[in-house]
Amino acid sequence: MNEIQNLNSSEEQANLHIVENMDVNNLPELLKSVLLLAHTPAEKDMLLMSALTACSSVLPNLYFKYGIGAKRYYPNLQLFIVGSAACGKGIANLALELVKPIHEANPLIIPGDATYPAFYQTLAKQKGRGYIHESEGSVITDIWRSSTVNYNTALRKAAEHETISRARCKEASVIENPQLSMVLTGTFSQYHALVPSIENGYFSRLLTLIVDEHQAFNSQYVQPSENSGDVIKAAAEQLYHLYEKLLFSKPREFCLTPDQRTRLGHHLETAYPTLIRMLGEDFHSVVLRMAVHIERIAMILSAMRHSALTRGEGDELKSPHTMRENEHTDSRMTFGKINDAFVCSDVDYQTAEMIGNKLILHMAQAYQLVKGTEKIEAPKVKPLDQKQILLSLLPEEFESKMLVDEAQLQGISRRTAFNWSEEWQDNGTIIKIRHGVFKKRLAVA
Repeated sequence: MNEIQNLNSSEEQANLHIVENMDVNNLPELLKSVLLLAHTPAEKDMLLMSALTACSSVLPNLYFKYGIGAKRYYPNLQLFIVGSAACGKGIANLALELVKPIHEANPLIIPGDATYPAFYQTLAKQKGRGYIHESEGSVITDIWRSSTVNYNTALRKAAEHETISRARCKEASVIENPQLSMVLTGTFSQYHALVPSIENGYFSRLLTLIVDEHQAFNSQYVQPSENSGDVIKAAAEQLYHLYEKLLFSKPREFCLTPDQRTRLGHHLETAYPTLIRMLGEDFHSVVLRMAVHIERIAMILSAMRHSALTRGEGDELKSPHTMRENEHTDSRMTFGKINDAFVCSDVDYQTAEMIGNKLILHMAQAYQLVKGTEKIEAPKVKPLDQKQILLSLLPEEFESKMLVDEAQLQGISRRTAFNWSEEWQDNGTIIKIRHGVFKKRLAVA
């Protein structure tokens, strides 16, 4: 693969474009219509990936099995678009508009501007399903900095649908089988705040899109297309219809054909040894986990394409092997059944694999950037800031054990936490209700 020899040259940057290197006609109609709103190659890539990720949050009752233990994986993707302030990341916000009608009917969106306890409680209230969309990178950096470890761990577990727990949350202590999708956009420093190390398990689970372009300031950016609102509205209605049908259908398993699965394994094992040798063995996990990302993308494409998925139980799904030759159709519109699973068409698999190929190279760039900053010491938080952060993370009414547990998560000693508690009581910030139980009196900024 010549692309990996020099990831940072302008020529190779062009080769990393996703949409410009694919046959757009192979995409589902919803995605094709939305992509018409993008103008530059970078905008098209950002819009495609953010739309896929947004759609991944509203495809209930679809899953595939992967690995030795046949673990269930759901469509949910998590994406971070990394770029400068002038690269046009704002176009990703169109993806948010796609899911807003669904959110209005069934709460789905979780604000990025929220403390970890608020995030956890919202996700628990929505029974583990959610979509985070945050285009203001400073929100991620400033709000999440106080509990980066908690967010990082929760997002990593959500990417694997592993149980998330929080002993200090009264409303719900355990979130089982979380299905969380997320689109974040920001600068590299904001990305690095969430993924501080390539050894962090979240690095390989978070899809990264590097945008190394600047928008030209001309009329097409000053005046958006007149029909952009209509395009998004139509696409959102189509997505809502699919969501509603899937929501009330039985769980359906998605699977690759035996040939596709063999090809996926062979492709990842043979196409990227050079890249792994260049970057180091730590990058091997990115290549392995890309198999899950590719199958998720293939499932999203298939779900968006095949309306037959939403038919009633008595409807028969046509198999490519049983179709009559004179039926007016093509391979992109057919899928069969293997043990009641719906099967990926070759065109959707090829599209997903191609997207995965490009994303691996984007993640290689992110890998190099993070690896190059690992020796830089992170700025220390001032004690006063830590004190305010700790207080803000506690509920309105809390016990001494909650104070100690939260302090330990923030790297604050038990003794320091109790000293601060006494200080808060002295200045009236908190009041003692009874032995070991306190309540905040003043609003925490």
